[in-house]
Amino acid sequence: MTLLEARALEVHYGGIRAVRGIDLDVGEGELVCLIGANGAGKSSTLRAICGLVARSGRIRYAGEDIGATPAFELPRKGLVMVPEGRGIFPRLTVEENLAMGAYARTDPGIADDLERQYAMFPRLAERRRQTAGTLSGGEQQMLAIARALMARPRLLLLDEPSMGLAPMLVAKIFDIVREIARQGVTILLVEQNARLALEIAHRGYVMESGAIALSGEARALLADPRVREAYLGEGAG
Repeated sequence: MTLLEARALEVHYGGIRAVRGIDLDVGEGELVCLIGANGAGKSSTLRAICGLVARSGRIRYAGEDIGATPAFELPRKGLVMVPEGRGIFPRLTVEENLAMGAYARTDPGIADDLERQYAMFPRLAERRRQTAGTLSGGEQQMLAIARALMARPRLLLLDEPSMGLAPMLVAKIFDIVREIARQGVTILLVEQNARLALEIAHRGYVMESGAIALSGEARALLADPRVREAYLGEGAG
């Protein structure tokens, strides 16, 4: 089943056409990555899906046209984004940030989910009373992901989760993303580290200058000479 479908999606910033009429699909249970250089339009695509920027085209989620749905309503439908730069509340504690992730929920399972996040992210459990702004970059990224999971997403959008992190922490974050997917959460991942993204994804899209240049199975893209030369740092031939 196709969970997310974007057709002829466009984003303009003044006279700049950042996203140029792209088509994109994410199937239920898939981990799909969107790779490309800085300024290719990847983050704008995620923001457009969530209604955070003005856009045109059609966006369907779980069979419903969400083009007119306010961004704050989407988590109630199970569509949740972890933005580039994490977007945590720096003056709130770790636990208060996690509680904010469940703001749209009224079910009795919130306390259990909180403990589930602490089990997945032991560093956050150790720092549950600590102010979020005092966490390291890697800890803040873990907090941003854990907060999103508190909303019980059906579709999780991740925007550059490895940005600014040391290599060891990048590997940890990708292990976490892989585990979330293994638990059944559908993921659309925007990531500059093309190799790591394609290694964990089922399918991928390559974005260049606001358009989709290539798409296909992740393994095929990983072996494609054009991808290897442009995004994996390997010379032609």
